[in-house]
Formats: sequence, structure tokens, C-alpha cells
Amino acid sequence: MIKAVIFDIDNTLMDFMRMKRASVDAAVDAMLDAGLPMKKEKMYESIFETYWKEGIEDQNILDKVLVKEFGQVEYRILAAGIIGYKRAKEGHMTLYPRVKLTLTELMKSGVKMGVVSDAPRLSVWLRIVGLGLHHYFEHVVTFEDTGEKKPSPKPFKKILGLLAVEPAEAVMVGDWAERDIKGAKALGIRTAWAKYGNEFDTKVSGADYELDDIYDIIKIIRRVNEKD
Repeated sequence: MIKAVIFDIDNTLMDFMRMKRASVDAAVDAMLDAGLPMKKEKMYESIFETYWKEGIEDQNILDKVLVKEFGQVEYRILAAGIIGYKRAKEGHMTLYPRVKLTLTELMKSGVKMGVVSDAPRLSVWLRIVGLGLHHYFEHVVTFEDTGEKKPSPKPFKKILGLLAVEPAEAVMVGDWAERDIKGAKALGIRTAWAKYGNEFDTKVSGADYELDDIYDIIKIIRRVNEKD
């Protein structure tokens, strides 16, 4: 019987990469307006190249790219980029369709809900609260809580303990097959791949279930619990 659902956030509950791309686009526009001596396409590419190298959550990405490209930071340009990024981020932080409907139905049915994210604690909570989801989750596990990222077993064991459920009583919903799915399956947790958030061109997820829409998890839980 499924008693708990564990969610990833980025590209599972919220369209993270849509927000990231829009924010970087706005940052580069603002930097150009402040005098950035570089073509927009080249700066945009340089930022994402650095993200993939340093981590998509890097909070000092614009500083690093300016140093990489020009050998120093021009603070007028940096400030413009930061402000442009933040303004766009607030306007593009959105949930996937039917996320709140799904969470509300799970809550009404008595299913426990938690979050496991590799992102820093403050970043995770800013997203959860900013998206109006802070009343749904009983527990949230971030990178600082275990010091390890998925697919390490530590984050999964931590959330299972907090939710007081056994691995077989939980299902992990996530978009990243190599982290969310692989890590959860190794502990015997059921897995549901958020196919709608696939940013890695994954062909085979290895998950027990694949979700074209997050609301599909409701149907899966009903089907499993009716059998049990």
C-alpha cells in the first residue's frame, strides 16, 4: 500500500528550466543595456556552459562568467544582470498544470507528502513558499540535511524516516532518471518518472511508472491501493 509520495521539485512540480532560461535571457539583456561588450548569444551560451560546469544552482554565476570572459567584474554590468535575472525569475516561477489539484487530492486522501531536493535549503524553501506549496509537505529534505545528493541513499532514507514509512509504502516522483529514479529504486521505493519534465532527452527511465501528467500519480496510487 502506498502511504506517502516523495517529490522532487525542479522539473517535477515546477518548470525549472523554463524559469532558468527566461531569467538568464533577461539578465543578458540587462547587461547589454548596461554596456556589456559582447553578443547576446555568446554571453547566453557562456552562462549555461558555466552552469553545467559549476552547478545549475550556482549563485555567483554572473561574476564567474564576467571574470572568465573579461578577466574582471564590471559592477555596473553585474548589478544590471542580477536585477534583470531576479525580476524575470519572479515572473516565470510557475507550476506545471494540475500540480495543486494533485497535491490537494493526495492531502484529502490522507497520503503523506515530502520533498527531496539536491538544491540548497534556502533555495528550496523559497521555491516552495513562492509557489504556495508550503502547506502540503510534512517534511522537506535538502542537500544540507545529509550532505549528499541523489542517487545517494542518504536523502531517501532521511525522508522515509521523517515520514515514518517503509520503502515499499512510498513512491518517488522525479524527472531525473539517474538521480531520482535510480536512487529510490535501489532502496525498494516505487518510482514514477515525470516524463513531462524530461530535460535530459531520456529514452528509458527505468521507473515503475511514467507520468505524462502529474495527476497520473493519483490514478496509480488508487490502482495500487485497491489491490492491496
